[in-house]
Amino acid sequence: MQRKTDWAIAIYTGPSPFQLTAPAQIKNPVLTCRSVTDARARFIADPFMLYDAGMWYLFAEIYNVGTRKGEIALATSPDGLKWTYRQIVLAEPFHMSYPHTFKWCDTFYMLVESRTESIRLYKATVFPYRWEYVKTLLSGADFMDTSLIRHNGLWWMFTCPSANNDILSLYYAEDLLGPWQSHPANPIVSNDARIARPGGRMITWDDRIFRFAQDDVQHYGHRVWALEVTRLTPSIYQERMAMSAPLLEPSGTRWNAQGMHHIDLHQVRHDQWIACVDGFKLGLCLKS
Repeated sequence: MQRKTDWAIAIYTGPSPFQLTAPAQIKNPVLTCRSVTDARARFIADPFMLYDAGMWYLFAEIYNVGTRKGEIALATSPDGLKWTYRQIVLAEPFHMSYPHTFKWCDTFYMLVESRTESIRLYKATVFPYRWEYVKTLLSGADFMDTSLIRHNGLWWMFTCPSANNDILSLYYAEDLLGPWQSHPANPIVSNDARIARPGGRMITWDDRIFRFAQDDVQHYGHRVWALEVTRLTPSIYQERMAMSAPLLEPSGTRWNAQGMHHIDLHQVRHDQWIACVDGFKLGLCLKS
């Protein structure tokens, strides 16, 4: 099952990153292809959220049927629960997805997967609506679902350069714009489509680093595992499974019947987390 259609976005909340449920006061999914008002969309997926000045902003990939490629769209919410679709905010002549959005030194950035054999960095000129290309951070492979984290004064970039979704590579840099160095342990995951391809923003919680991986063994976008990064230095990389069961998995019946492959977690209080996730059900987002 390689088709990437019928994806939609939902919101989960809970007391920790590993205790998440759907809030009773909303109906998931909160965004589907039918939410998109400025294009005919086949799906909406890969959500990343930011909170700034009293408002939540969510950036996601939509597949634009008219242009036949992925483009980056925006939705907003005052509470993180009820969302309003706004518009497409970034489109290029090539396919784009996985809009890893973050703020650094008072500037909003977006790291985007693209079908250009490169990892492209954008910044907001007028947040959240206008974005411009800054720099290509890496080139020479089909880097997929690239995820960043800052740790011990360095930037760390995890990316999947394999069409089989079974390899994970790690790069590091002192400055966001590089130069980026390949980690000597590369590939840090090899021949394992269960945990290689990133599945959302990495987090630090209780002074521990966690990464999330989409399990593509049974089919593309089946479920999501959580892993704890136990050693992260320019010379050593180590990790272990954080849970014995998947963090996210398909329900078998509802909007996420066939799969889930992405999570973006944010801590809103010491005992409260909110996450945007995506899920897949055949026929969920069909339009005439």
